[in-house]
Amino acid sequence: MSRVMSAAEGTGAGIRPLRITRQEFGHFRALVYREAGIALGDHKRELVCSRLGKRLRRYGYATFSEYWEHLQERDPDGQERLCMVNAITTNKTEFFREEHHFAILRSVVLTRSAAERHAPRGLRIWSAGCSSGEEPYTIALTVLDALAGASASSVRILASDINTDMLARAEEGVYAPEQIARVPAAFRGKCFVRCAGAPAGSVVVRPHVRDLVTFRRINLAEPWPIRTPLDSIFCRNVLIYFDRALQELCVSRFVDLLRPGGYLFLGGAESLLGMRSELRNLGHSVYQKAGG
Repeated sequence: MSRVMSAAEGTGAGIRPLRITRQEFGHFRALVYREAGIALGDHKRELVCSRLGKRLRRYGYATFSEYWEHLQERDPDGQERLCMVNAITTNKTEFFREEHHFAILRSVVLTRSAAERHAPRGLRIWSAGCSSGEEPYTIALTVLDALAGASASSVRILASDINTDMLARAEEGVYAPEQIARVPAAFRGKCFVRCAGAPAGSVVVRPHVRDLVTFRRINLAEPWPIRTPLDSIFCRNVLIYFDRALQELCVSRFVDLLRPGGYLFLGGAESLLGMRSELRNLGHSVYQKAGG
């Protein structure tokens, strides 16, 4: 997720630093909640000011009230609201983040192989909140390494995010050298290739890896367009931005989507304490649906 800037950062000489009043913050806090389900506490006031500052400057607005009026009266197609949500969302990710989750996934894949249990349906995994793509591509690398002959016909990974800018970067699949530093050396040559025309050392995900992943914009605060039962769901470090009611709703939907014995992977700071009893806590923020 993105670094939080101070409200004065990025202002040039002679440009007055932006300020957001308590009332203005209240308007945007309510709008962000309606549009994305993100619950912004009072301590996020400076974050909203800094994140939306570029949107104000794009239109030459000096106050957040002007930008608010723009959103209400001069955004008929909702494109600026989309840009606002993109600016507010946090996007921190990396390849093999919380590596133990992928070790568990690997063991699950090995014991529930397509040949034994999933044919002809195949393996189905969802990366919810995929940001710039490192997580779903890590899932794909893990599956390809664990299952000989895995392909798009036997494995489907849905990768979703609310941020359209991040989804575009994820679909492009281009990464700088420092972004693939955590990828095991044995994977790099098989899964990445040098990217012509990109900064020196940049790589792009190879087609056989990309083919396993489908990217789609999904707002977790709205109804989900998913009907196929899933074997695993990764939703890591996303629920922490929601209030309790939306957290419980998401978890309930996850449970309903998971096949019996399916796995839910959460972030290290997230807990299901007091939520759906059908999920068994395996430790390390990994939960299994009963019945497997």
